[in-house]
Amino acid sequence: QVQLVESGGGLVQAGDSMRLSCKASGHPLNIYLRAWFRQAPGKEREFVARISWPPLNTDYADSAKGRFTISRNAANNMIYLQMNDLKPEDTAIYYCAAVRTYRGRRPEDYDYWGQGTQVTVSS
Repeated sequence: QVQLVESGGGLVQAGDSMRLSCKASGHPLNIYLRAWFRQAPGKEREFVARISWPPLNTDYADSAKGRFTISRNAANNMIYLQMNDLKPEDTAIYYCAAVRTYRGRRPEDYDYWGQGTQVTVSS
């Protein structure tokens, strides 16, 4: 089993930056693909970004390209989501997800999930 714990959410103003963190524990060494999703009230959970290794690859939703950066620290089983120029439409619960094999961008492609962290962007 793999446990994922997110941190770093909160309330910011439009244009601000925020970094989310996700720590994996349990048996994370076999995890190949880790991702960030988000879910706004009344909407479906949507893909934001993912990172896989080896080799290191990243992939972003169109809404995240140019503003968000996903990265990792292999030494402590962490991944991060640096979010810049935040907009009110970025308001959502952000979830960290993981899977042991290469999959797609759908939530059902991922086997392990964190509890989520709330990000609120005021205008």
